[in-house]
Amino acid sequence: MSRVRNGGPIRPARRGTVLAGVLVGALAAGAAGAAWGDVVADLPPAGIGPGSTAPVDAEIVVGASGDTWSASYTAEEYEAWRLSLEGEYVGTGVSVRRVSEDRVEIARVHAGGPADRAGLRAGDVLRSVDGVAVEDLPVTEVVARLRGRDLPAAEAGPGSRVRLGVERAVPAGAGAGPGGEQGDGASGRVSRSAESTRIAPGNGGVPATVIEVEVERAVLATEPVTVHRDAPGTTRVRVSSFVEGAAERLRTEVAGMPEGEGVVLDLRGNSGGLITEAAEAAAVFLDGGLVGTYEVRGVQHALRAAPGGDTERPVVVLVDGGTMSSAELLTGALRDRNRAVVVGRPTFGKGTVQMPSRQPDGSVAELTVGTYATPAGTTPVEGGGLEPDVPVEPGEDPVVRAGRVLAALSGGA
Repeated sequence: MSRVRNGGPIRPARRGTVLAGVLVGALAAGAAGAAWGDVVADLPPAGIGPGSTAPVDAEIVVGASGDTWSASYTAEEYEAWRLSLEGEYVGTGVSVRRVSEDRVEIARVHAGGPADRAGLRAGDVLRSVDGVAVEDLPVTEVVARLRGRDLPAAEAGPGSRVRLGVERAVPAGAGAGPGGEQGDGASGRVSRSAESTRIAPGNGGVPATVIEVEVERAVLATEPVTVHRDAPGTTRVRVSSFVEGAAERLRTEVAGMPEGEGVVLDLRGNSGGLITEAAEAAAVFLDGGLVGTYEVRGVQHALRAAPGGDTERPVVVLVDGGTMSSAELLTGALRDRNRAVVVGRPTFGKGTVQMPSRQPDGSVAELTVGTYATPAGTTPVEGGGLEPDVPVEPGEDPVVRAGRVLAALSGGA
């Protein structure tokens, strides 16, 4: 397992954070991705000399390294992280968004997931998670609490339960709460004793039912690739992360588009992922050739695209300051190979490579071992990421701007 990262201010060692930019492979069960397998398999535990049998905790190794982008994990945390790279996560199956200063709303419910089975639905207002009010919390922290990241790993896995306080407007004459009076027992149940009807603040004076719902966390599949039809003749494919299967999903979506129709490859907020997936994503638009190079302990390696990609379809890559790591590598590859025009704002800038090393106590330490570069030799650095070919001005809609550039590439107005 490896990650692309770059230098910056020294940060404390981090535990249990799903950090962005994982490049390839899996350390668990001795497996490793093909591109890095010969490297990962030979790495000794960090901080362990030949013949040493002294136990070393990853947090100690990382803390002593002074490595800006290092990270440490317990065995349980690393397994959860590995699972996320396979396109899965442990959670309740809801997406949330802030709709006003004091309201966090459920934006989407994962069909068939725990929250869906418990009767939650889009539009419900989330008031609390395990008794903690969420009105003033950042949305990222709300998501972390829903997934149990504030808990010890052993207490937040599949089957663990979380109590959600939800509020729903009640039509005149109606009173049923989420899920009705009977829960399904296995995945979620409604606590009728917690129900009350009141005039909800910020709800326009509409009576609302406030109910506490207990939901069981489960392993759910992510949706790293989504398709949007922003305008006739324009398809925007958003790739949120390069987990396993993302490139194949991208290939399927592009293959199903009308011949010659342009595509906006939306990488905004994409903080990285498996570098094998990024290389395969590049191959969707390339007919073989170099995608990038990376260095591991002074040894250079090359990433190459498989032949046979679509080299005729106009492509715009949409980026912003949240575009990092392997997403930056993909962006640079398509631009350096004259295959895409980059629109948006400067990317984050993260060009270092981290690799994991399992410690004798089962924990995992990740330390920087090298850098990567785009085909033209560019290595992004923090504060100096990839500059777009066509910048988006303040107040300008990035999607509209990208669509106009794509129309120009396609010979339109």
